[in-house]
Amino acid sequence: MKEKGLATVKVIAICLSVVAMILAGAAFYSHRTYKEPVVASEYVTQVKKLSDYFPDLKGTVNDCNIYIFEGSEPGGTVLLVGGTHPEEPGANLTAELIVENLRVKKGKVIVAIRANRSASTVTRPGDAYPQFYHIETPWGVKKFRMGDRWSNPLDSWPDPEVYVHYPSKQMLAYMDIRNFNRTWPGRKNGTITEKTNYAFMQLIEKEKVDLFIDLHEAELEYPVISTIVSHQRGVDIVAMTSMILSSTEFNIGMEYSPKELHGLSHREVGDHSRAISLLYEAPEPFLDRVRGITDEKLLLTGKDPFVMKAGEFGLLYENIDENGWPIDVRVGRHASTFLTTLEMWSEFYPDLPIVIEGIPRYNDVIANGVGYYFKDPSDVPENRVFYE
Repeated sequence: MKEKGLATVKVIAICLSVVAMILAGAAFYSHRTYKEPVVASEYVTQVKKLSDYFPDLKGTVNDCNIYIFEGSEPGGTVLLVGGTHPEEPGANLTAELIVENLRVKKGKVIVAIRANRSASTVTRPGDAYPQFYHIETPWGVKKFRMGDRWSNPLDSWPDPEVYVHYPSKQMLAYMDIRNFNRTWPGRKNGTITEKTNYAFMQLIEKEKVDLFIDLHEAELEYPVISTIVSHQRGVDIVAMTSMILSSTEFNIGMEYSPKELHGLSHREVGDHSRAISLLYEAPEPFLDRVRGITDEKLLLTGKDPFVMKAGEFGLLYENIDENGWPIDVRVGRHASTFLTTLEMWSEFYPDLPIVIEGIPRYNDVIANGVGYYFKDPSDVPENRVFYE
């Protein structure tokens, strides 16, 4: 009887395990294949694929959309990249807000909403990341994939024991072979992540990009936060941008890109192309190691008592109070920083102006909420709807 009972327990356990695997597999598949609708501004000139610049990416998970806006008057060209690290949602939300609302008067603006799409198809189950998050809009709720810092292992396996960066030969952490911001300028015969970097470098060359901007968020325990990191060729523009924003809208610092730290966009893009390269960092408590429950609420509100307590003990590099760091604040910071950067660019390079309209500033995003600026895909012509 005992043996029969034990066998029954084993059968039940196996059945429950199979059910759990099926449910988990369905959840993973749903997340990986979910497509986010984007309503491109009526002023978009064309939408290309990244593989148009490097055909080896055609049909891969990282063959992302490239949105191009050209003004009626000539000028400079800026490439704005969101989604480098999809666990930093303020970046891809800002990029999408710009794609859906932008009008360019002078020059050219190129935007990638999810530069490393592979990393947006996986989260961190061990860290209990939510698979999706939701933004309220005037027409309903808009759903977004949450992602990870690294490309999906399904797209890049196995990791090496030590990652040797190309071409510097600097040794980095093994998993950074899948980190889109540690593999610049990329390799055409490398991993999917390196190939994606290489493709963007081809885009920068073929489109004659003058200014490159990489959007990020960072934990409050990280010293490079609430700042703009600049290649040495862009420090004058960044200094003025920092000074103007800090005196009119919010405090934001500036950092010099370390010349001996390789693989990062603010270093390698500036070293290996004509473009001046910058990186924006906004605070995101969701990423802090001392955080509490890692759920969608924390992701969107940026409120966490454990992170606040860490601040009381002087363990943070940015302030936090009961108001937290909501997603609207983080997106608003990026939007105003982008606008001010372009204003300063046009001041320093009057022969290559980049003049844009339609993008809200910091106080507007906070007042209205980021969802206010997203368009209803069911309310526009099909040829304006694209999928990320």
